[in-house]
Amino acid sequence: MNRLLTCRGVPPYFPTIRPQLSRPANRVHPAFRRHTSTIGTDKTGFIDRAPGESLLYFDNVFPLKTAIYDFRYLAMRWDTRSVDSRIRKQCLPAQYRTSTPEFTITEVIPRDKDGGAFVKYISPDPAVTEAVIQEYLKRKRMKPWFSPFTRVRAFAVRGKPWLEDLYRFPSTKLKVEFVEGGDLSQEALYALFRRYGKIADITVSSPGSKELPRGATIQFLRIRGATSARNCLHGFTVPEIEAIAGKEGGVTLRILYIRAMKTHWIRDWIFNHPRIMLPVLAAIFTTIAVWVFDPIRTFFIKAKITHSFAWSENEYWGWIKKNTIDRFSFGKGLQELDDLSALWEERKDAIEQINGWLLESEETFIVVQGPRGSGKRELIMDSVLGKRANVLLIDCEQIIENHGDSATIAAAAAQVGYRPVFSWLNTISSFVDLAAQSTIGTSAGFSQTLENQFNKILQNTGVALKDVALSHKHETDRDAFMSDDEYLAANPAVRPVVVIDNFLHHEGSGGNSGLYEKLSDWAALLVQANVAHVIFLTNDIGFQKSLAQSLPDRVFRTVFLGDAQPESAKRFVLHHLDEHADRIAKNEKLNRELEESIHALGGRLTDLEFLSRRIKAGETPRQAVEEIIHTSASEILKLYFLDGSEVAKRKWTPQQAWYLIKLLAEDEELRYNEIVLHDFFKSGEEALQSLEQTEMISIVNRNGRPWAIRPGKPVYRAAYQQLINDRVLKAKMDWISLKALISMQTDEIRKVEEELAVLAGLDKKSNRRVDYLVKKMETAQRKIEDAESQMAGLKKVMQKEF
Repeated sequence: MNRLLTCRGVPPYFPTIRPQLSRPANRVHPAFRRHTSTIGTDKTGFIDRAPGESLLYFDNVFPLKTAIYDFRYLAMRWDTRSVDSRIRKQCLPAQYRTSTPEFTITEVIPRDKDGGAFVKYISPDPAVTEAVIQEYLKRKRMKPWFSPFTRVRAFAVRGKPWLEDLYRFPSTKLKVEFVEGGDLSQEALYALFRRYGKIADITVSSPGSKELPRGATIQFLRIRGATSARNCLHGFTVPEIEAIAGKEGGVTLRILYIRAMKTHWIRDWIFNHPRIMLPVLAAIFTTIAVWVFDPIRTFFIKAKITHSFAWSENEYWGWIKKNTIDRFSFGKGLQELDDLSALWEERKDAIEQINGWLLESEETFIVVQGPRGSGKRELIMDSVLGKRANVLLIDCEQIIENHGDSATIAAAAAQVGYRPVFSWLNTISSFVDLAAQSTIGTSAGFSQTLENQFNKILQNTGVALKDVALSHKHETDRDAFMSDDEYLAANPAVRPVVVIDNFLHHEGSGGNSGLYEKLSDWAALLVQANVAHVIFLTNDIGFQKSLAQSLPDRVFRTVFLGDAQPESAKRFVLHHLDEHADRIAKNEKLNRELEESIHALGGRLTDLEFLSRRIKAGETPRQAVEEIIHTSASEILKLYFLDGSEVAKRKWTPQQAWYLIKLLAEDEELRYNEIVLHDFFKSGEEALQSLEQTEMISIVNRNGRPWAIRPGKPVYRAAYQQLINDRVLKAKMDWISLKALISMQTDEIRKVEEELAVLAGLDKKSNRRVDYLVKKMETAQRKIEDAESQMAGLKKVMQKEF
């Protein structure tokens, strides 16, 4: 017989029609056809057998189909051999590979789903043929690639196989139904099914069961045994000779697979066990995020530190810019350097001192303290760190001023280059946790607090900083034998610098102020591990208290930046004026006005820049400074006296602010303790500290204690004087202040009267206390009378003037 597959049901002994009904074997690929094509003749589900034909079932010819889509069947596409060819060459002994009178194959029917194939053949002695083939397979032990531990086997088909194409997949458990007869015992079932594979258990329906049809359940150890048994014994009628005790004959077997796993069992199990699965899913999600995203985030943070993606730091871009754009800038870059040098000349010592600290290995912070607008950031970033390669700037104001956890985390991530950041996921996770809380009674742990997310960002930043610091470790032989800690301690110059600007910006004014503590603790870890130098820039004079909690046993290296001196301030303004500088320098009047303007503004960098811009816009120095003073006075008026939206949150009263404004308008400097003793500040010093945070005043420390009070900005003194010169405003605020003073004295008298009422029932020994209280009441009464007298005059001013 040639290597051709014949049409089903047509025996090979019809030579006149066989050639027309056959086709080349290499065109047939049943291995990768869907199992719907192997459902028997005319799609009946059964195999027709002509007289004299026998049927063999070859197991382990295909991979077992355990799901609708199985990738192993894609791999079978590369095998271009037909099932007929594979069985002839690999599964049959040499004498059966060609058609002979002793053995002739009439048809090969693949059974993809069960991983086998049926072979119809003609042989004068099927039992001998079956034994020869089984002995050959047992001796050869052929194992396919998709099942390397199981050999190919062959069994005689004793029943009538049912080749269905239902969505039922093989399993190790079979349901055997007994049709048209009695029941089979376990012994009989074992004798019938054991040849196909090892059996784990046999369960027969109990005699009293009313379930029909009656049957048994057989559990195989391996699926291949179950598939072979089903395909060989389905529809088999058990003869009496094979039945136990000879009384169980005539039973027909109907065999079905029992699903070992229910459909969607994973989904159902997850939904039925939320207490277990929700924390597990949270842990899996966190693990994936760490493995996948943390290296990416660390890479971007390192790029932020080293300025890898900054065009201005790129060598090639610098060359292009130098030879193109800079040729037409007419010295603008040099002019900016001159502007800074004019102001930094007097701060040269501070710059050299900080540069020296960066070359030392002291495990402490560097703190630059000064009022807002004094040029702290410009000093550090341009003059100290301008030529340093690895610098990370963190602006606390950009982080603290945000509302909501998502916005805060996004701002913190942007400061250090932490990306990708999925801040919006926390909102979704919060809803999931809320649902879990209401369902199972506990949180699933999906959402994270603001502090946890902030700590995660700082942790990744710390890893990136250490990688940057160790990037040059093995460049010299001297460093090769050192550990990481030894190398960092011995080479302070290679450590990156972290600059934390606006530290303690409006501390306590918002819900995010607790992040300052996290930031200082993280900075302490950096300096203690010698990973980086940390420089804090702050305008809060109480920074020692906050930083000492993170480094309690260290002395901080502190630099104070005040306002520029008049001469330096004048040079700074003139450098900013560009071509207008010559016009002012040659005009004696304008030059004198400029000096007077700088004297009124002081040496605050932001105010000097604002003055320069207004003069360049065409205003004279006097007009410019008057406009600046007027703007400052309007801001003070609105912030401290007209805005009543946040009165409950304030730790100071308008009366306290007005009292300080009146005194500072007359004197540039006030004695701190004298202010504390006034009636308006009897409640304590918290009001003064709060006013300092709002930058209305500046508290000067000397010998470690508050010593004097000055205006928050030099220009504020002129603004205070402008407010005092407004007669109606002064009368109104004085009237409000006197009214508050009267209320305080009235409360004092009430307390005295209550105590006198108690003392009235005692003996004469309390007379001294009574005399003291009476004098105290008289003093309070005189203050009330004086206040009311002044209020009468103030009332007339408010009634007559606008």
